[in-house]
Amino acid sequence: MFCISTAYTQTTGDIYGTVVDEKNIPVSGASVFLENTETGVQTDFDGNYRITEIVPGSYNLVVSYLGFETQTRYNIIVKSKGNPAYNFTLKEAAEALEEVVISNKDKISRPRETPLSTQTLSAVEIATYPGSNNDVVQVAQTLPGVSPSIGGFRNDLIIRGGAPNETVYYLDGMEVPNINHFSTQGSAGGPVGLVNVSFISEVTLSTSAFGAEYDNPLSGVLQFKQRNGNNRDFTGNFRVSASEAALTVEGPLFKKGNETSNTTFLASVRRSYLQFLFEAIGLPFRPNYWDYQYKFNHKIDSYNSISLIGLGSIDDFSVEAPADFDSEQQAQLEQAPFINQRTNAIGVTWQNRFKDGSGFMKTTLSNNTLNNEFTRFTDPENETGVIFNNDAVESETKLRYEITKFYGDWKVKGGFNSQYSVYENNTSDLLNDAFFTTEIDFVKYGLFANATRSFLNNKLDVSFGFRMDDDSFTSKDNLLSTFSPRASLSYEFRENWKFNASVGRYFKLPPYTILGFRNNEGQLVNQDISYTRSDHYVVGLQHYFSPSSSISLEGFYKQYDNYPVSVRDGVSLANKGGGFEILGSEPIESAGRGRTYGAELQFQQKLTNNFYGIFAYTWFYSEFTGFDRDVYLPSVWDSRHLVSFTGGYKIKRNWEVSARYRFAGETPFVPTDLEATLENYPEVILDYSRLGEENLAIFSQLDIRIDKKWNFNKFSFNLFIEAQNVLSQDNPQPPEFGLARNASGQILQPRSLVEIEQEGGQIIPSLGIVVDF
Repeated sequence: MFCISTAYTQTTGDIYGTVVDEKNIPVSGASVFLENTETGVQTDFDGNYRITEIVPGSYNLVVSYLGFETQTRYNIIVKSKGNPAYNFTLKEAAEALEEVVISNKDKISRPRETPLSTQTLSAVEIATYPGSNNDVVQVAQTLPGVSPSIGGFRNDLIIRGGAPNETVYYLDGMEVPNINHFSTQGSAGGPVGLVNVSFISEVTLSTSAFGAEYDNPLSGVLQFKQRNGNNRDFTGNFRVSASEAALTVEGPLFKKGNETSNTTFLASVRRSYLQFLFEAIGLPFRPNYWDYQYKFNHKIDSYNSISLIGLGSIDDFSVEAPADFDSEQQAQLEQAPFINQRTNAIGVTWQNRFKDGSGFMKTTLSNNTLNNEFTRFTDPENETGVIFNNDAVESETKLRYEITKFYGDWKVKGGFNSQYSVYENNTSDLLNDAFFTTEIDFVKYGLFANATRSFLNNKLDVSFGFRMDDDSFTSKDNLLSTFSPRASLSYEFRENWKFNASVGRYFKLPPYTILGFRNNEGQLVNQDISYTRSDHYVVGLQHYFSPSSSISLEGFYKQYDNYPVSVRDGVSLANKGGGFEILGSEPIESAGRGRTYGAELQFQQKLTNNFYGIFAYTWFYSEFTGFDRDVYLPSVWDSRHLVSFTGGYKIKRNWEVSARYRFAGETPFVPTDLEATLENYPEVILDYSRLGEENLAIFSQLDIRIDKKWNFNKFSFNLFIEAQNVLSQDNPQPPEFGLARNASGQILQPRSLVEIEQEGGQIIPSLGIVVDF
């Protein structure tokens, strides 16, 4: 391949896109060029541009126009084939300039509505993240303030000490409750993400100061912005990585001649081969999944467009006994759940830009469904002796409407959302003597408004708004009791220095597993539960060293009320939901409180002199109460210290070396109740009364990745090699116990439990390829 690539040194690539202003009006005549080169063009009447015959490599793409602030898209990778559209939204400059000047106004920026605790990653940054296996959610785990899951192998987003179920997910403005394979019902995490990185334009994670249009977040909002398919040519890519193979295709529909098409499609399918890999190396697990994703976009005219998007998965998890006895694998086999899931989300969005240039609106109608069968057996190998079974269906049909209007210097956004929810469940729980069948349906609705304006020549940004939510099922809350105001400001008090602050109140409706739970008499025992409340207070300083590098320091305080508490265990549900379980299907009371607080330091360097990186340190406390609202205990996420670094260096001839490092301090865990576990084995019973008595060891992991790209006339080729856990650190996990057995695997009498020695500290190599055509 090295020899072949020499023969194609003159192979070039094209990039294209659209430039609009904040009102979605095309910007004609804007200069679009590659930084530090003489290559560039101007946008046409419709704001479109296309730069051709670019030598493949990494560039910064710059857009400038008189009266607007210059904007840079850092670290774009130009290939001979497979280049996506790079679209820009320009912000008006504070003062009209007599000439275009590229200055320090082109800074790493955040939305004026959410100036704090917000990070945005481009598709290139996601695709080359070391250790992520092209998993978008795993990439988000490396962002500031996000804790690794226990053992580091799940996609739970644990933000600033909050629980995994406190984050909501939006795909092009459509809420998607489940974005992971084998997801935890009642929560959101799982071992593998199902969003295809080939669809992504950018990903934004907000860990405070959420936009008023998002309902149900307590700790975070993760937004996936998808690109449209290619409107000129049929293209695609094929990707093989450590756990899966994926095929993505895109192109125009109803195209005539050499014209661009107003209708495009983007579609993919992915297939796991983990089950074959695990079988080959003798592990008892057999995870098997498929997923699919698609987006159709049609431009009706210059002012209207409509999109159809979809996302779904098919998950089957089973076990098979290894040929040779191994105590750790035997315990895993006996305690493993069987998970069969089907998820599907589909939505139609109409976007309309007003002809008078005063704003735009977006209307989305969507449906998402989760089918989840979760079973534990006394004899998993033969799938006999059911000790727990949860056979559930969750379905939501949603209508969301947003309108954005510009009144002079004011930007005003408002809208509403409504949804019809159906939840069905058939549960058999021998351990807790719970047997019930439930079916509930209800309507949930909300409305919001937000206003933003800049003052003092754009040095001061002010934003304020509110939300109100209610539903027809719960009995305690109403629109007034869930009134949630929020406000933020950002002030550039000196050149390249900003002070930021935000305050907000947020509410979350408890999951359907709580709402639909019934006792053995068929009564809905949790119908009087309250919305969970979270109040956020954040202040911060930000300094720009250059347009591409900045440092920030934030202090945050989150206060929770009406947090669900388990009647069975007397513990806050904030300590659950990070494993393979059903969260919340039990008697609950809204009796808990909580608080997480700390400080966060972050340095970010966008691509400059071939280097890019982001470093963050977070110090925090995470504490929640049970029924005694005055006694705060450390949560199972209270690691106190988080360190993360991700960076890379571009080398000549399309080589790149990148690294990711994550660290978390000692984290409390819930010890096993050995007596109760022995009596109910293979069910593992945790002793929540001992929470906080013992801590896991520190989590520390370094991953390294090397990329090499080749570009040919008809396709481009990317080969990457990864090594995870290069430092050979043990992944901290709570002690595991299994029945005492002899060397041949026979149970010793009388029965007793022994701690299972867990293997760890292994370097995990992997290889992947991406072919764009």
